[in-house]
Amino acid sequence: MSAPLRRLVLDVMKPIKGPSIIDVAKSIASLNGIDGVNITVKELDVETATLNITIEGADISFDKVEDMLESLGCVIHSIDQVITGKRVVEEPELED
Repeated sequence: MSAPLRRLVLDVMKPIKGPSIIDVAKSIASLNGIDGVNITVKELDVETATLNITIEGADISFDKVEDMLESLGCVIHSIDQVITGKRVVEEPELED
């Protein structure tokens, strides 16, 4: 059996006339295995909002997250971070 996904960071495009980021966050958070969702708006234009979505949980299903986002009219542009395994491993801070 593969190790569970514990964190996903996604770059997502959402239509301006689509659901609010509050509704997107609540929809993702309602999925099993998800403990928290953070959405930050990175960019706005006339038709779309570019979002940075961070999802944390004990056992995140990428397929279910992707399906939920697509049902809300959102498109995943990239997967910017994945953390998996028995625990969350943070990136070390580099000293200048």
